[in-house]
Amino acid sequence: MSDPTARNSAPNGAPIRPVDDPQARAEAARLLRAGALVAFPTETVYGLGADATDEEAVARIFAAKDRPRFNPLISHVPTAEAAFALGEPTPAAETLAAAHWPGPLTMVLRRRPGCPIAWLTSAGLETVALRVPESAAARALLAEAGRPIAAPSANRSGRVSPTTAAHVAEELGDRVALILDGGPCPVGLESTVVDLSGTRPRLLRPGAVTREQLEALLGPVELAAAGDAIAAPGMLASHYAPRAAVRLDATDRRPGEAFLDFGTTRADADFDLSPSGDLVAAAAHLFAALRRLDRPGVTAIAVAPIPAGGLGAAINDRLRRAAAPRG
Repeated sequence: MSDPTARNSAPNGAPIRPVDDPQARAEAARLLRAGALVAFPTETVYGLGADATDEEAVARIFAAKDRPRFNPLISHVPTAEAAFALGEPTPAAETLAAAHWPGPLTMVLRRRPGCPIAWLTSAGLETVALRVPESAAARALLAEAGRPIAAPSANRSGRVSPTTAAHVAEELGDRVALILDGGPCPVGLESTVVDLSGTRPRLLRPGAVTREQLEALLGPVELAAAGDAIAAPGMLASHYAPRAAVRLDATDRRPGEAFLDFGTTRADADFDLSPSGDLVAAAAHLFAALRRLDRPGVTAIAVAPIPAGGLGAAINDRLRRAAAPRG
């Protein structure tokens, strides 16, 4: 449900409307078909949507985000059938679709002959990245738009991903035609990305669908290595970064730092991702917490150790990229 306390517009004018309002979704679909940018919620993060088949509309995404042109985008569709009309299904893809679509999983597949997705959307690659989001309202919007919607996270490139409509308004309020508000995103991390275009499954970006879950269905899944060619979003070394530096595996708090805790209930912590040590709660709170602590006077954000197993792999992946040296 949308936040009843949300503003009717961003401070710089972009309208904010509830995603569960059919009239708001109809307007959003009309704007998307006309080549405009619309921000909308999914279960992972808020996406910056544009018609994935329209080169000029997709170019507006890159311009709005200040995003490198070589970084491909995920195209969102309402059903698995719609996805497999764009990308070549493999037995592995069909197995994962049955188990995890709709959901926070993106598959990279070989582009079908005649696929209408713009080459700019896939950064000139012979593959397409496809997702069927779990959010029913997002799927309703996609169905009404009637075409695949490219939708990276609705923030400036390299910055912390948005998990509320207010985050979108802060980042891109003057660069979008409309913001649809669905309240806080329940997952709070971008989708898992698995490449099924080659001979073996390869995990390009960890997320809520864990490597263990993938391997339970597919067998061994390779991990993308540092320095691999960029085949999907989220593979840049420095990404998801607040303005302040990020210090990982911190057990102390240094002068000028804010402290982001996990499960230790430190008295001097500025925020605890989950006092009970729940990784699901930590993932949902991560990006909002980084934004909250990235305030004037804070020179760095010290982050307590996060366990590496299961969903912890995705949380640590985002934190390592947030802490990476910035070009």
